[in-house]
Amino acid sequence: MTLTRLSFLTFAALGCALALTACGTRERPSDASASAGDRGFLGGIFNRGGQSAQEFGDADIGVNSYLWRASLEVLHFMPISEVDPFGGVIITDWYAISEAPDERFRATVYILDTRLRADALSVQLFKQARGEGGEWRDASVDPATRLQVESAILTRARQLRIQRIPG
Repeated sequence: MTLTRLSFLTFAALGCALALTACGTRERPSDASASAGDRGFLGGIFNRGGQSAQEFGDADIGVNSYLWRASLEVLHFMPISEVDPFGGVIITDWYAISEAPDERFRATVYILDTRLRADALSVQLFKQARGEGGEWRDASVDPATRLQVESAILTRARQLRIQRIPG
């Protein structure tokens, strides 16, 4: 293995570890009471550090923590390629559903602010379709699909915020 490849793999592993650590929270609920939404990205890895999904603050990462967490939860089914919790970037790898194996999608999420606002979120979706020769070709994505993903992230971020408000 070359030094460059080894350095890249080390950096990638460190980045993933930092991203998962930054998304952690402070108080641990019982595992039986944790809902699927509380388990979040990677089936509960955020709660395994002794912290719950409901108690986290903006000081933990460089962007709005609700938007960050909601983005990871909404895109949980897609393999994550790159994350930068301090710069607010999540990039997924290509993902194809079994019902449409000749189409695949990829997403890039940018969180642009520390405030929970609609204009603090930007989602880009990319689509490819398999050509007759088996090669992947870029295809257009319906703009409504991008808006649905953004709306799902914003809705989940608001839910996370409401859960944190003392009642």
